Amino acid sequence: MNLYTCSIELKKEAKSLVFAKALAEWMDLLKSRDVIVDWHLYRRKLGLSSDRHTDFLLNIEVEDMGQLDRAFRTLVQPDEEIEQLYNAVHNQIVTADVGLYRRFPDPERAERVAFF
Repeated sequence: MNLYTCSIELKKEAKSLVFAKALAEWMDLLKSRDVIVDWHLYRRKLGLSSDRHTDFLLNIEVEDMGQLDRAFRTLVQPDEEIEQLYNAVHNQIVTADVGLYRRFPDPERAERVAFF
């Protein structure tokens, strides 16, 4: 399992519940097309964070790099529904920083370590 993360800051005029609804529609469509496993949106609580942490954190779970590649290929295909959902989300975002994570230690690394 891989975790694609997005640290998101909304535009000042954006409404958080409108953003959350638009994101849910977009992510649920991707999930229904089997190009992601699951997703979760988190919001900073009580303003508790360092300067590096944004207001929202989106975690998108994918099985492997192949599924992530299919997700990206799905997004660039001509598809009016995906384009509308994508724009409804991205028109509300001022910044988004992404990262890709994996469980650690992963099974391959754990096996290699066991031989030493």
